[in-house]
Amino acid sequence: MNWINNVVRPKIRGLLQKRDVPENLWIKCPETGEMVFHRDLEANQFVVPNSNHHMRVSARKRLELFFDGGAFEKVKTPEVAVDPLKFRDEKRYTDRLRDARAKTGLDDAVLVATGKLSGMDVTAAVQDFAFMGGSLGMAAGEAVLTGLETAVARKTPFVLFAASGGARMQEGILSLMQMPRTTIGVQMMREAGLPFIVVFTNPTTGGVTASYAMLGDVHLAEPGALIGFAGPRVIEQTIREKLPEGFQRSEYLLDHGMVDMVVHRHQMPETVARICRILTKAEVPLPEAAELETPEPETEGETVQASETAEPATTAEATEKGAA
Repeated sequence: MNWINNVVRPKIRGLLQKRDVPENLWIKCPETGEMVFHRDLEANQFVVPNSNHHMRVSARKRLELFFDGGAFEKVKTPEVAVDPLKFRDEKRYTDRLRDARAKTGLDDAVLVATGKLSGMDVTAAVQDFAFMGGSLGMAAGEAVLTGLETAVARKTPFVLFAASGGARMQEGILSLMQMPRTTIGVQMMREAGLPFIVVFTNPTTGGVTASYAMLGDVHLAEPGALIGFAGPRVIEQTIREKLPEGFQRSEYLLDHGMVDMVVHRHQMPETVARICRILTKAEVPLPEAAELETPEPETEGETVQASETAEPATTAEATEKGAA
């Protein structure tokens, strides 16, 4: 009887119980509805293979995909006052910050780091949309400004991966003041003669688009990224007209001159590195001429063939050999 209770019944109970399946085991493509296995999606840098839809990437993962070997050094950013306006709507602002930090593992929406890009020293900043929509607050503004100052101090290019829903309403006018502050940082880059490259990711809107995100020397964008100030629905409700197909998407903006290049995520590091070399007039090490020459080894068959095709001796040479 103990054998039935201890062995048989637990096995039967285990067969009848439903197994817990992780929610993120399969990920649905927003465009086609295709279900993609999460490991296949991660191996493809979070780009859906069939539809080529670029999924959102966390800030740390973005830096790992961007820098050589995924190695980078985080830049410490200044601390700012938390909830200076004592803002509260459905939840307190401090509670929202705590939840966002627990969800993303970040202090705020912008992560700044330095590392190597194709052997070059580069400073980069990434906005994480998972942190309160990548909104621009005092901490995010300080992070962008710190990244620009770090690039000037180290004399490196600065690459910004923009993704934001705009200014952070919980900080009011203090959030809007980050727009002119970051603009001054961009001016510091220009005075130092260093390149400032902006990469638009999905989505980039609001006050970020209205400030430092549109001040780059070169503007790149991932395929299908939404880029603009106000969203398409707001514009349609304002002008009461139907917008063109693909309006405010990166391909549409490329055709209309707002974006310089639309670059696939797989080619982003190589493309940015090439632009940085051009703008900084960096010397590219070329292989030596001796390294380019690869003489083919002579085989026995080639030696026999060469002797058979040799030019016949002249009459004078044959007479001299006969006399000898």
